[in-house]
Amino acid sequence: MIRFNQVSVTYGDAARPAVQGVDLTVPEGELCLLVGPSGVGKSTVLNAVCGLVPHFTGGTLHGRVTVAGRDTRTHKPRELADVVGTVGQDPLAHFVTDTVEDELAYGMESLGLAPDVMRRRVEETLDLLGLADLRDRAITTLSGGQQQRVAIGSVLTTHPKVLVLDEPTSALDPAAAEEVLAVLQRLVHDLGTTVLLAEHRLERVVQYADRVILLPAPGAPPVVGAPADIMAVSPVHPPVVALGRLAHWSPLPLSVRDARRKASPLRERLTGVESGGTAPSGPSGAVPAAPPEAGPGDTGAARKRFGRRRRREDRREAGTAGARPGTGTGPAPLAAEAVGLSVRRGRTDALHRVGLAVRAGETIALMGRNGAGKSTLLTTLVGMHEPAAGSVRVGGAAPHRTGPRELLRHVGLVPQEPRDLLYADTVAAECAAADHDADAAPGTCRALVTRLLPDVRDDTHPRDLSEGQRLALALAVVLTARPPLLLLDEPTRGLDYAAKGRLVEVLRGLAAEGHAIVLATHDVELAAELAHRVVILADGEIVADGPTAEVVVSSPAFAPQVAKVLAPLPWLTVPQVAHALEATA
Repeated sequence: MIRFNQVSVTYGDAARPAVQGVDLTVPEGELCLLVGPSGVGKSTVLNAVCGLVPHFTGGTLHGRVTVAGRDTRTHKPRELADVVGTVGQDPLAHFVTDTVEDELAYGMESLGLAPDVMRRRVEETLDLLGLADLRDRAITTLSGGQQQRVAIGSVLTTHPKVLVLDEPTSALDPAAAEEVLAVLQRLVHDLGTTVLLAEHRLERVVQYADRVILLPAPGAPPVVGAPADIMAVSPVHPPVVALGRLAHWSPLPLSVRDARRKASPLRERLTGVESGGTAPSGPSGAVPAAPPEAGPGDTGAARKRFGRRRRREDRREAGTAGARPGTGTGPAPLAAEAVGLSVRRGRTDALHRVGLAVRAGETIALMGRNGAGKSTLLTTLVGMHEPAAGSVRVGGAAPHRTGPRELLRHVGLVPQEPRDLLYADTVAAECAAADHDADAAPGTCRALVTRLLPDVRDDTHPRDLSEGQRLALALAVVLTARPPLLLLDEPTRGLDYAAKGRLVEVLRGLAAEGHAIVLATHDVELAAELAHRVVILADGEIVADGPTAEVVVSSPAFAPQVAKVLAPLPWLTVPQVAHALEATA
């Protein structure tokens, strides 16, 4: 179905090709996973399939790419639209219309399908992706994950033979990601659709792949093979594979189920081992407890009663919990506090009576399904929304009444879309501007960029970076000011495991220095590795707030892979297991 014949792509005056020596075939009716570190050319390979390379991106394409027999050099993207459906990393760049239902119908209108066919397919897709309640919503009012589901749905309605997806689950909560992957499997198995997708969160997708294409390094030829064979040599691999490597399992497991079948000897070896350090310890021994598990007879009214009780406890505890890091002599200073906070966005109650205290040296992960209010809470902390009720304070100031320059001394936000912070023509210019705005020593921002992105050149335009690289650059720009409170919205979107590890090191260092960090994330592995506390939001309310180990393990949706494999033992991450095994040696 898809054929690459000795393909190389070079952009502009780049010193080396973005990809080189790509020679492979993707058969019809297979789900093929494209993996590799950030910046190795995965998006370039995907764009070559749909004709965006070279017709839209420019550059020079050597070799030949054919899709269903059509040569992408002689067929422009619009001439491939009936064969190839594409969803890029940035959903907003995908949209043409204003509302969800119109967007789902637009592609079919362009292909001239009959109105009754269009209506039926729109309804099917709304139900398939859980978008029925959003059909009349303006796309700009949706959360990032909801927008991603709409972008995927707008492609599915045209019933293409080939689906090309770049990071399709990066902004989705675990349940929504499972739903999307189930849809893709159904298309592959029942309709014979060919799916080629690139994804960094391999723990979500690798077990579903028929084959894996590994791009090991920039300009290196791809390695193609069965998922287990490629994972054995890949520099990027999910935690369950890392655990298999650590335990010397063969063949390597690709799913939690496979790993649990092999894990009995490992669990026996770890039984009785001291589990100290299984989760990051916060600046306090006193933290709110996780809510009790709902019983089979619990009703919606009971959950509402619990939510009200939880909010009362939050308000009562705000400002009382948390010892100063490294002392234990008293509360650490408050970096931010919300008391009874409610926020309306248009006609929607985005937040309802939220109570939250964030203290110096504390790292909090905000989790919950798409549209739960995580991003709204972060943007309220930087003054983008005025409370409809309650209060919010950051560094002692009301953010919505504080000027931007003064607010920057207290808080910095890295948004879901890093391009919102990037406006210069080169990485060097972005870094120089960040140093100037933060009154930092020249070279401060560039040093952070080098730490997060070792191979990015000064003269690179930010738009030529991958999504993960742009995110790391935006993070460096914000970190240059070293704000006491750092807010990050989906900070690992587009980052490979190595880049995520470097990010964790940077954030741990900031927390150790007393910076407060709040991150909204669907990355359960990041929360398990980094967060002291996890706060779960649902429909704008806090439904759980407690130590990471308690909150994530109590929820199947938010438990990391290692916790699922080794349950009921307390370990959450592979490094924790490795440390425990060293103690038994």
